[in-house]
Amino acid sequence: MDGLFIGFSVIAVPVLIGVTVSWTAPDTAKVMRMGITPLVYYIANPLLMVTIVAETDVREVAGVYAPLALGAALLSAAVFALYGVLAKRPVGQIAVGAMSGSYANAGNMGVPIAVYMVGSSAPVVAVLLAQLLVLAPLYITVFGLIRQLEFGRGAARGRVGMIIRSVLNPVTLGVLAGAIVSLVPGDPPEPLWEPVTMIGRAGIPLMLIAFGIALAQQRPFAVRTALADDVVSVLCKLLVMPGAAWALGGPILGLQGAELVGVVAMAALPTAQNVFIFASHHGMPTTTAKDVTFATSVLSLPVVMLVAWLMG
Repeated sequence: MDGLFIGFSVIAVPVLIGVTVSWTAPDTAKVMRMGITPLVYYIANPLLMVTIVAETDVREVAGVYAPLALGAALLSAAVFALYGVLAKRPVGQIAVGAMSGSYANAGNMGVPIAVYMVGSSAPVVAVLLAQLLVLAPLYITVFGLIRQLEFGRGAARGRVGMIIRSVLNPVTLGVLAGAIVSLVPGDPPEPLWEPVTMIGRAGIPLMLIAFGIALAQQRPFAVRTALADDVVSVLCKLLVMPGAAWALGGPILGLQGAELVGVVAMAALPTAQNVFIFASHHGMPTTTAKDVTFATSVLSLPVVMLVAWLMG
């Protein structure tokens, strides 16, 4: 049980630090946030992905776990997208809501929870591979296309270049580099690996502090027009996505026991702060990203504990 609470405490404490800084020094906090977002996006997060993926057997998780994680996420995103179309929401809001309802916080809290519940980090790496090799480039490409159309820069050449840059974003390149290190025999040189690991690990608390600053600057659920979107996205993340993971992993793929528990628990993790970072960096509306991240971070713990209890 300690793994569950450790996973959630590593989120709560840095977020509270960000909130405190924003309350006590609001002007300084704004400058901090402007600096933290590109630092995490371009440097810390990619190096974190290098270290996490490099320390895992990519062949083991790419077979069943990664496609399963991807399928559950896409089904959850499709449910929100259908709601968004029927509710006639702006396309940017639909994209951010879909990502909020399908992008799990596996990087920093998934590891202790998976180790506690399954005894292996394989389900975590599977989620990371699915998200960072497929979902992140997909959403970033969509965000870029939306921004391009909004500002009237719709030339075909511009679109192709934007799509290439989106697919080859820093985080995805970090995952690819980590996969290469994992597949190549031997260990990387320690004088190089230690600084890479150190900088990568700094990305998680920095991202959480930036999220805490943003949270204090705008209270969650303060925008009433976004409440319906928030609720649907939260339901997608905490109910639809774990349900899809169970259906795909159990009845369809035949997973049982700890393997199935790990898959469902990873799908029930809260929305990642990366959604806010990606949306903010690409000029998308961030209200739903902040609200859903906050709500799922609070509600995910009882959901994961319920999964552990129901599935043994």
